[in-house]
Amino acid sequence: MYWFGFGFNGFGQIRPADVGCRVNTPIQISDEESRSWRVRASWSSRADVHHTDSGGHVRVSGFMCGSPKEVCGSVFPESQGCTDALISERYLTLSFTDREECWEIQHTPQQLVWKRERELSDKTGDAAALPLVSGGYLMPKPPFFHPLRSDLCVRSLALGSEHALLLTEDGAVYSWGSGSHGQLGLGALESHDEPQIVEALWGVPIRAVSAGSWHSASISTAGDLYLWGWNESGQIALPSRGLRQEKHGNTEQPINEDEKKQADVFISIQAFPALVDIPNVSEISQISCGSRHTAAVTGTGDLYTWGWGHYGQLGHGTENSTDEPTLVDFFPSQGMCVKDVVCGLWNTFVSAVLKEQPPS
Repeated sequence: MYWFGFGFNGFGQIRPADVGCRVNTPIQISDEESRSWRVRASWSSRADVHHTDSGGHVRVSGFMCGSPKEVCGSVFPESQGCTDALISERYLTLSFTDREECWEIQHTPQQLVWKRERELSDKTGDAAALPLVSGGYLMPKPPFFHPLRSDLCVRSLALGSEHALLLTEDGAVYSWGSGSHGQLGLGALESHDEPQIVEALWGVPIRAVSAGSWHSASISTAGDLYLWGWNESGQIALPSRGLRQEKHGNTEQPINEDEKKQADVFISIQAFPALVDIPNVSEISQISCGSRHTAAVTGTGDLYTWGWGHYGQLGHGTENSTDEPTLVDFFPSQGMCVKDVVCGLWNTFVSAVLKEQPPS
């Protein structure tokens, strides 16, 4: 499996900055084929979690205080033996079999600012990915640990910039935090401090969720894609007035007959989950939300992206934005099948494998 990156590269978090601040087509970031990587991203940095026979460790690329402007794949010394990691602008969170730690990385030297021991008899958090930990979840700022209700049998948790989505073992979705842009999917623009069930998805078993800055996504067990929240850049794949004005100039008049027909259906905020149909795609397997863009992997291994593209984070070879899910041609042109996608705020990271060739 190979990893690729594209989008904002202002701190060399994709590749050294001599390739430019904007990377608008995928470039390979792993030196060799590896099945042991997990990529985590913040705005200015990237953390690669490597798993080896001797234990895991984290390599950091991008910006860290006290280091040169660019840190390219440097091993974070205190990460030896870790099982998972999260990175934010200020903190690197590490999970071990017996503890969780938060390190402040915008200090010289880096400082351990929080630690939580895990009881050796407690195995509930071993299989869960960060930010989930035993009994709750971790945030990228103090207070780091937040408890979760014991009646919620949690499968996964996604943190957006100002909100969170929780997926239970039976496929229900809960949301909380800021609802100012409809990102909670509760039908209103209100905020909630405690998890609220997303009733619009009740009865639709969900198997994956993702949270962006002000929008959200989920995939049903049948492979259907649901999106909701802010649509300023077309990130929820609904018609965006802002993109029309960006393309044709700031005018209130429809540009052509088709746009006259669509003039009343522009969506700025979608406060309920909306089913998204991608032409010629029958199933979505993976989803990830950036700040104002979205990326999805199909069941056949193709990558589609849409939303804000100013830094090339859509991977289409341009810096254009779009409200229509669009195939990233790079991977099929290279004979590759996409397996996973991770959106940073302004960039995108993709794992892919070479397609098996039919016997001659």
